[in-house]
Amino acid sequence: MRYLAWFLRIGLFLLLLGFAMRNTDQVTLHYYFGYEWNAPLVLVLLLFFTLGAVIGVLSCLGKIFKLRRESSSYKKKFLASEERG
Repeated sequence: MRYLAWFLRIGLFLLLLGFAMRNTDQVTLHYYFGYEWNAPLVLVLLLFFTLGAVIGVLSCLGKIFKLRRESSSYKKKFLASEERG
């Protein structure tokens, strides 16, 4: 099973490497007030994918911390009830 996981990782890496090698054309991003940025397409895609993943994780942090606090309060109540009974 471990070999299968490594085989899939290597396959995915080679697939993404091939994608990156095929998409090296320059693209221009136009901003407001006449600003523009020229970069390879694969770099722009990687940048925006990473930015989206970071925003997604940050949007979940509030819920995660709330659930952690709730879990620790339940744990304290459970331990206190075990000590009594």
